[in-house]
Amino acid sequence: MFGLDLVSKTATQWVKAFDDNVRQGQQQLEKWLGDTGLVDDTKLSTLSEMSDAYRTMAEDLLLHPLRFASAEIDLAKKHLGLARYTLARLTGKPAGPVVEPDQDDRRFLAQDWQKHLPFDVLQQAYLINSKAFLQWVENMEGLPGPSRDQMLFYARQLTSALSPSNYPLTNPEVLRITWERKGMNLVDGMRNLVEDLRQNPNLFNVGMTDRSAFEVGGNLATTPGKVVYQNELMQLIQYTPTTKTVAQSPLLIVPPWINKFYILDLTARNSFIRWLVDQGQTVFVVSWRNPGPAQKDKGWEDYMTLGPLAAMDAVREATGEERMNAIGYCIGGTLLGSTMAWLEKKKRKPVVSTTYLTTLLDFSDPGGIGVFINDHSIRGIERAMDRKGYLDGRAMAFTFNLLRENDLFWSYWTNNYLKGLKPAAFDLLYWNTDGTNLPARMHSYYLREMYLHNRLVEPDALTLAGESINLAEIQVPSFFLSARQDHIAKWKTTYEGAKVYGGQVTFVLSGSGHIAGVINPPYKEKYGYWTNDNLPADADDWFKSAEHHPGSWWPHWKTWIANFEGPQVPARQPGDGKLDILEDAPGSYVKVKAAEAGRC
Repeated sequence: MFGLDLVSKTATQWVKAFDDNVRQGQQQLEKWLGDTGLVDDTKLSTLSEMSDAYRTMAEDLLLHPLRFASAEIDLAKKHLGLARYTLARLTGKPAGPVVEPDQDDRRFLAQDWQKHLPFDVLQQAYLINSKAFLQWVENMEGLPGPSRDQMLFYARQLTSALSPSNYPLTNPEVLRITWERKGMNLVDGMRNLVEDLRQNPNLFNVGMTDRSAFEVGGNLATTPGKVVYQNELMQLIQYTPTTKTVAQSPLLIVPPWINKFYILDLTARNSFIRWLVDQGQTVFVVSWRNPGPAQKDKGWEDYMTLGPLAAMDAVREATGEERMNAIGYCIGGTLLGSTMAWLEKKKRKPVVSTTYLTTLLDFSDPGGIGVFINDHSIRGIERAMDRKGYLDGRAMAFTFNLLRENDLFWSYWTNNYLKGLKPAAFDLLYWNTDGTNLPARMHSYYLREMYLHNRLVEPDALTLAGESINLAEIQVPSFFLSARQDHIAKWKTTYEGAKVYGGQVTFVLSGSGHIAGVINPPYKEKYGYWTNDNLPADADDWFKSAEHHPGSWWPHWKTWIANFEGPQVPARQPGDGKLDILEDAPGSYVKVKAAEAGRC
């Protein structure tokens, strides 16, 4: 007993000394990097978090040597099994692999990995070690959920980066291609790398698609319409009708400004906007400005007054209708919810129904992005934004890509730079790389008040334009659409937000994720969706008694919105009302790139 106490005390002293030394070294390194300007504040914050995570892992190893030893024994057993497998293959005996990639892991799909024994053993050894490391991190004791998630995230980044598929000498497929092409794949890969660095000199993002294949307003965002209103934060587009009559109540869409609205209007076949127009809706869409330093002080309140509120006034001027239906998507839905609560306080009723697409109102579980939600990270982002006046959209895109690093970073790394291939033309990935900047004041407010402190669902915790807001006071009928595999707005968390509303709430769950679960035109007959007329306290209970339907949720929503459309009226052309036509859709704001906006 005395011996164990002595070991425990000694280990604790070692950990304290280790922690002090590493922390001091980390602080000196961060200070030097910051003073020299080699690394900006956002990267410094990330570097600090990674160092903290790896230091905590090392401390756990020192404090719990027996648990680590047990993990090492299990690891040794697996490697012994791999040695038996290797011997069996060398002697021509049948043998099954010790470990196989996960079903959605595409890094080792090429037959070269299984065909050649050294690479077969290499990839299995990598999988054994990486799975064991991640399991050890997951089993660390005494960690709150957010800290564990953060350490798992950085541990995953490390193991993913060390995959043999990422290096030319340890990837048999790359070696074969290099032999067949006499090394020209590496020359082409270097050319691709230089081009990507030229496109993003300070914020490296791998090329995901052939950028030259697409043009916004050319072969993307082509639904006919006109810009009928604009201010310093947005343009408002009214789309040209395709039916002789339309619903009396116009439809206003508030898209996200973390990316661009034309995800709703990519091509004619998958355009939600075009489908709405063809269903007899008078559709108005907010097209947000890509902000730069001049918009540094624009806050959440400005986005409300110059966004949905200004758009509602403009829709009224354009159509003569006092009431309309409204759709909010992602952060656009969060803003719409804030606006609806503000309108309730002002006793104004311009909206007859609201639809929320993959929208967070309750931020208690922010999904994958939660690994970046802590005071330390946010302070680093705020320091970077204070210098520029905005968060660069390309940095945001890189952050989101790291949530699925093997699919959205390393696969393109291997394809573009090792195999020397050009990325294929893909409209969705073009949109994904067409980022938008975020004003400093707005983004700081969003991160702190909603993600960090979750104040939007607290009654009267937030004040906008002189009014404290309370989502529970909203009485307008609402339709919530969430996606089952959404890793950005997790469906069970969006369900919690839906329960806050005071009015009639319809909750529908789509298959797939944040984008494909929403942009799912009926002709595809994919994914399906779940409905349940009840709204029990627990999301799992909702799902257990929900009814599954094949195909797209769009027609189901059309049946729901029909209750709030009013009678049919003659179709309205842009310019028929009190608003003049400013330019053709999709307008000029949406065409401004993040880098260009940052120079304005």
